[in-house]
Order: sequence, then C-alpha cells, then structure tokens
Amino acid sequence: MSVTHRLTAPAPGWTTDTDVVVVGSGVAGLTVALNVRRAGLRALVVTKAMLDDGSTRWAQGGVAAALGEGDTPEQHLADTLVAGAGLCDGDSVRTLVTEGPDAVRRLIAVGAAFDRGEDGDVLLTREGGHHRNRIAHAGGDATGAEISRALVEAVRRDPGIELIEHALVLDLLTDADGHATGLTLHVMGEGQRDGVGAVRARAVVLATGGMGQVFSATTNPAVSTGDGVALALRAGAVVTDLEFVQFHPTVLWLGPEAEGQQPLVSEAVRGEGAHLVDADGVRFMVGQHELAELAPRDIVAKAITRRMQEHGTDHMYLDGRHFGAGMWQRRFPTILASCRAHGIDPVTEPIPISPAAHHASGGVRTDSRGRTSVPGLYACGEVACTGVHGANRLASNSLLEGLVFAERIAADLAARHAAGDLPERVVDVEAARAARPVPLPAPEARAEIQRLMSRGTGVLRSAASMAATAEGLALLSEQTRAAVAEEKPADPRVETWEAANLLLVADALVTAAAQREETRGCHWREDFPERDDAHWQRHLITTLTASGGPVSTLEEP
Repeated sequence: MSVTHRLTAPAPGWTTDTDVVVVGSGVAGLTVALNVRRAGLRALVVTKAMLDDGSTRWAQGGVAAALGEGDTPEQHLADTLVAGAGLCDGDSVRTLVTEGPDAVRRLIAVGAAFDRGEDGDVLLTREGGHHRNRIAHAGGDATGAEISRALVEAVRRDPGIELIEHALVLDLLTDADGHATGLTLHVMGEGQRDGVGAVRARAVVLATGGMGQVFSATTNPAVSTGDGVALALRAGAVVTDLEFVQFHPTVLWLGPEAEGQQPLVSEAVRGEGAHLVDADGVRFMVGQHELAELAPRDIVAKAITRRMQEHGTDHMYLDGRHFGAGMWQRRFPTILASCRAHGIDPVTEPIPISPAAHHASGGVRTDSRGRTSVPGLYACGEVACTGVHGANRLASNSLLEGLVFAERIAADLAARHAAGDLPERVVDVEAARAARPVPLPAPEARAEIQRLMSRGTGVLRSAASMAATAEGLALLSEQTRAAVAEEKPADPRVETWEAANLLLVADALVTAAAQREETRGCHWREDFPERDDAHWQRHLITTLTASGGPVSTLEEP
C-alpha cells in the first residue's frame, strides 16, 4: 500500500534521521519517547508549538484509576462501559483499568506531584459517570499542567531525545512495501531546520491530540486542527467512530459571538457538589438521571441543551456559591482565576456555561499495541481510537488512556527492536512524487468550516442539518479546486495546510455522522432520537476513496 494523497507542499529542503519519530508532546507522545529511550532507541519529538503547549496542560479534572480503598478495576470497567453506550471494546477497557493504576504510579515516579491528604495518600475525587472516588488530581484543578511539567522536564533531561518545536507535520513517508519510513513536516522558524523537511525513521507514532478546532467553540487549543487524523487518512489508514465527538457540558459562556478556545469549567466542580441551574435557579438535572449533575457527559450536555431550547437562551448556570471563597481558592484556583478574568466571581454568582466541543472519542484505529492499519504507523492519545471510549468518553479516562497505550506502543517497539524487526527502510521517492496533491483552501476557509460544523453537526444533529453542512463543505472544496484550475491557488503555508486538514476531517466526520441513524452516546440525532442496538451497535469505518473523498462503511457484526 502506498500513499496516494499528499498536501500541496514544497519538496523537503533538509533531512534528519532517528529510530522513532513521535508527533505530539502531550502525555501520550512524551510517554512514548521516554519509554523507547529506555529500550535503547533514539527518539525525536515533533511538536506544533512549544513542548508544553498541547492539550494535556489544559486538563483540569485529573486521572481516573482504581487507586482508592474499596475501588477495583472491575468497578472502573463497569463505569467505562456504561458511559461508552455499547461501543467500547471490552478487552481494551480491561487493559486500561488493570494497567492504569501502575501507569499512574510510574508517572508519579517520573516526578508528577499529585495532591495528597494528611495521611500522605493521593487524594481522590469523583466526576460524572463514576460511582467511586477515583480521580487523582494535582494543584486542585491543574492536573494536566503538572503532568506536562513532569514529563517535559524528564524529556529535556534525556540527551537521547531530540526535539523539533514549532513544526507542523504534513504527510507520511513509506517504502515500496507501504511501511512507514518517516514523515514530512514544516518548521515555523529560522535556522538550520526551517521550512519543509523530512524525518526518516524506523517507526512513526502519531500523538497529535484532537480536532476540536473543527468547531467554532471548543476547549481545545488553537493547534488542535485534526492534523494526525488527516495525515492518517491521506496515508490510507482506517479511522473509526469519528461521529462521536464529546461536547463538554460546562464551558464558560463568553457571549454569543465567542469563538475558538473557551475556558473549561471542570467536571470536578460538579464532583464537589456544584449544581446546574437555569436562570430561575431550578436544578434541572434532578430526576433526569440517578447521578443528577454527575451523570455521563452526553446526558448532561443534552439536558443543558434541552433546557436552553425550552427557555430560548444560549446558556445555563453552574452554581457553586455554597463552596465559599476558601474552597474555591484551595480546590479550583485555576477556574476561579479564569472566571474572574472574564468578570465572573463564582464565590458570589453562578457561572454562565454552555456545551462546547471537547474530546474526540474516535480517531485512527489501533489494536491493543497502538498499531494502525499502516505498517510502522502507531497512534495513541486523542488522535487514536483504541476502543476504550466507545460512543462517549468517561470523565478523566483520557489522560489514563494516553499513559497506558503509550507504554504499550513503547513496549511493542522495544520488542520489535530486540527481535530485529525494526530495520532501516528506504523511502519510496517515486511513489511520493506520484501521490495526488491535495489542493489547499484559502486561510479564511477555517472560520467557515467551524461555522458550518457548529451549526449543523454540533450537539444537535439531523439529516437536514448535516446535509446543509455537507453542502457547505462541498462548496468550499469546489472553490478550492476552481482556484487551482484558474492558477490562483492558495500558497502552501501553515494556515492553508491547517485549513486543508480541517476540511478533510470535517468532511469525514459529517460523512460518518450522517450515516449513523440513531442517537447513541454523544451522537444525538433529533430525527432518530432512540438508540438502535439491532442495527447500529457496530462501528463505522472511514477511509479515503481514490479521488480523495471520505467514505464510511458499517463494520460487519
């Protein structure tokens, strides 16, 4: 299998070599890099911004693991399966919950400092969908920042890990057998590695994070433009469950015109007892679910959206005034500061909130060792679909997934290296030249893609709304092709490459979501409001056709 589609880009002007190239510097990517180094392999980490600027640092809630007295992996498994609404891979979930506690302990050994009680034990709290206190947190609500700090420091101490910051990954390189042999990338800066270059490697690991920027309002940072999923699709890889995008129920509402990354108000705030209320102060989650405000995220997001529709408003409220100033400062200092920076004081007033795109449960399909359908290409973290999350991710399982499956990828690479199964490979230059170039949209297409996706394929979906989204995306593609035909193409640069990735990912997501005619997990169809296990308790597999368009097929039962 050879790569048939590539972004329009200049030929690489420089080349470097390593054993394993890791794309992404969140918990998943850095864990892979540190662990392959222990096996004696060289690692090169490519990251789009600075080393600590990925999604991990924004994670407020914590890491879920059965660390507490009375808790067990079996109980964690049960909660995960319920949240996943019938589409979790049971073996993957069992791997997550059984290997998770030791993975967290190894993270602590690396240097991550979790909050502890007077007895010295790690403090554990609850979040939505969990029946036990099993969320380990750091700095109150700064867990991601602490994990990122510890891993970044460990990576910087290791001279065997090379770093390329401010680099946007472009496309996969393969040999004549279709095995990954590296990648092309563009470095945004000046110096020895400037512009488009190539990294040759024995294996490639995608840990690029999510694709939240495909929507107008998201908790994801600006760099989360679906680059890994887009690269994988162009490389011929299988992606799965793209329709299941989790919308976090409680994101700080900044007004009807707000776009881009929005401040998150962690699930942990509800875990500590904050209430969801409407403008009249009525707690509308009571009676909706046995866990009320701590129901799984899809249920809470739907309830908030329904209430907003009933009241004709675009936000609800989260009331934590009963916490008092001391608890806000001690337990949620980051959220408190963020709210106050936007003119809201949670100590004295309810916080205006609304759902926003948060986490992609689907992504590049992998097996239990992180291997994708393309030989030599691995994926972990949010860019991957391990089967752990199913149709709806359980709160705080994402950091754990990054840890566990990153360690598994590293273990697989170490075993292959020891067995002589990671030889140096030769890039198939002719195949790379023959690949069809993907035309680049104008930079302003990004805002239009986000508008179309939020309007028609957001929390609420229907055949009509998604058809409108698909029509708008098709028009953008047509305009892009017309500009190329008229010899007025957009210049190859970061903004146009990101727009091309967003357009492809949006198209693939809508293709899958329009096909799934049921409501399941975080995929909510107004025209098909019921879950239909008889027809739809299966996965949708998305690939690219020869012409470069996405097609989704229902997995065989």
